[in-house]
Amino acid sequence: MKRGQLETNILVLVTLALVAFGMVMVYSATSASAAIGGGNPAYYLKRQGLFALLGLVLLVGASRWRYQSLRHVIPMLVVGTLFLLLLALVGGESINGARRWIQVGGVTFQPSEVAKLAVGAWTALYLARRPVPRTLAELTKPIGLLVAVFCGLVLAEPDLGTVISICVMVGAMLLVAGAPMRMLGSAAGIVSAIFIFSIWFEPYRRTRIFSFLDPWHDAQGAGFQQVQAMIGLGSGGFFGVGLGQGVQKVFYLPEAHTDMIFAIIGEELGLVGVTLVISAYAAFAWAGLRIALRCRDPFGKALAAGLTALVCGQAALNLAAVLGIAPLTGIPLPFVSYGGTSIVVFLASVGILLNIARSDGVEFAQVRDRRRRDGRPRDAVARRRRSAPRTRRERQLRRLA
Repeated sequence: MKRGQLETNILVLVTLALVAFGMVMVYSATSASAAIGGGNPAYYLKRQGLFALLGLVLLVGASRWRYQSLRHVIPMLVVGTLFLLLLALVGGESINGARRWIQVGGVTFQPSEVAKLAVGAWTALYLARRPVPRTLAELTKPIGLLVAVFCGLVLAEPDLGTVISICVMVGAMLLVAGAPMRMLGSAAGIVSAIFIFSIWFEPYRRTRIFSFLDPWHDAQGAGFQQVQAMIGLGSGGFFGVGLGQGVQKVFYLPEAHTDMIFAIIGEELGLVGVTLVISAYAAFAWAGLRIALRCRDPFGKALAAGLTALVCGQAALNLAAVLGIAPLTGIPLPFVSYGGTSIVVFLASVGILLNIARSDGVEFAQVRDRRRRDGRPRDAVARRRRSAPRTRRERQLRRLA
């Protein structure tokens, strides 16, 4: 088998399987509620299908478009995403007290999903061009400042789950780049302190923490969603009650098709379905990290590590929240939960991963090897060639001078 082909095949198969499985589960979780009052049972399925189709087009395009070309568009991507985040805060659509969405022509767009990709790409580019930060002062300027700006805007929406995803992604990229563990530990401590501060001084976040510690204390109030998720998971047994036969999604569990869809999987497909989903994300993590570690281009290595950590880190946060071992964060399950912007961004990220796997940093290695053989930088050779005399008369005049 061609080198790297196994990782590529696993990424493709796992991604397509999760997307197809997600479509089935979105229909199962929404068909009954969408049909109430004579509505279309396939409403959410059709919308998710259109976004998935767009994401697959971007996946194919990104897998064929050289990922090195991202270097030229990253500054525009960062500036454009910051503008969209500000626009969402100022004039975005408010849903359940949060301003995270921009509506254009009937289509709802979530800039914070694009912010994950923008921060990851910029961090990878910086780590490829500059020495790896060794101290907190070096980490602060400019990686820490840019991440703080993005996270501050996202936290103001408010969306703590996305902030955690971004921090996990950047931390994984620094770890793969070779940043000292002592510095990463100190940075993690500072970030954790900021999280605790933001949670304690926001009443609804503080309520979530208390309901996480004891959801049964207020099972009909703050702990209702957590309790219903646990009931759904527990009632599935080994094989589940059957696809489409669950009752939690209809009468009890809020947001069953978005951040709580894993509870529906546990109820309808049981321990078998839950295990298969977790195994799929584990296989994705293995393949993505193998691609990152094998890549010889520093930009590609950091970018592959960041995208893999983004997908699998967000999946771990979602699964932990539904299982009751972490507070609810409100982030979707990648490729499976309902959400147009989310599935488009994640599928485009997989396309970039596939491109990195196919190129394997070969072009970077070839340029580096040529420079080593020449014994001097490539641009120095070009300058000497341009300045060298071209005719015999010019060479004679050069020697006389």
